[in-house]
Amino acid sequence: MSDATIVWGTGRRKKSVARVRVRPGTGQVTINGKAMEAYFPTADQRRLVLGPLDAAGVKGKVDVLARVHGGGPVGQAGAVRLGIARAVKSEETEQALREGGFLTRDERMKERKKYGQRGARRRFQFSKR
Repeated sequence: MSDATIVWGTGRRKKSVARVRVRPGTGQVTINGKAMEAYFPTADQRRLVLGPLDAAGVKGKVDVLARVHGGGPVGQAGAVRLGIARAVKSEETEQALREGGFLTRDERMKERKKYGQRGARRRFQFSKR
């Protein structure tokens, strides 16, 4: 990544969508205008978000600005993770990111409710008589 370059990456998980910008900087991570520690309070979520930066070897060298909406905190953390991985991907870092599983989108989504049923799979109680 050259100086004064901003690279975009989009990440999705479940119902969450994250638009991530990565630019050269000091390692500051901002999500929806808040510091990452304020937005993702648990250590697991922060570790999930910072994983691609560690794998690519750019932690502390780039600033991350993310806008994320939809879903819950875990889905949002996964979306930001994929967005960061796509933004820092280059020919040198792609192998490490792929081996860490950071470039694979988790395609599991909520299954839709079907008509004639109580939920996606749950049926109404059956009565023979």
